[in-house]
Amino acid sequence: MIFHIKLLILLLLILSSCSSNKVVNNHGTRFIDIKSEKLFINKSNKNDIYELLGPPSIKSTFDSNTWIYIERKKESTSIFKLGKKKLKKNNVLIVEIDNKGLLKKKILYNLNKMNDIDFDKSLTQSGYEKNSYVYSVLTSLRQKINSPIKRKKSAN
Repeated sequence: MIFHIKLLILLLLILSSCSSNKVVNNHGTRFIDIKSEKLFINKSNKNDIYELLGPPSIKSTFDSNTWIYIERKKESTSIFKLGKKKLKKNNVLIVEIDNKGLLKKKILYNLNKMNDIDFDKSLTQSGYEKNSYVYSVLTSLRQKINSPIKRKKSAN
């Protein structure tokens, strides 16, 4: 009987330390969707964007006037799924600024719109043809490299 009471108290202590609140992990700039509505094309400038959203998550490598802001929110699922997290928000805001420092274009991608992105299906052509000089040189080199292997195989 005493053993059962001790076990019951121990279980109550363990369960009371568990939290029923879900763990939420935020990454990037929060509430991008709401803040982006306060940006106006040809009216907002770099300083307004920086003040509202802060520094960009990424600046474009090719164009320094393209800023990218990212917001990601993951929430833990039930205890029975052993720590797996569900993606609640995945917002990406792309802001393009003209040479005068004014907002030229803004695009907001959310979790639903991410699936609507079309990718280019064209293939890149190889830089050489079978009749080219480079192809013939590389082919002869390959044959010379592989020829000792053929001799060893025929000897065995």
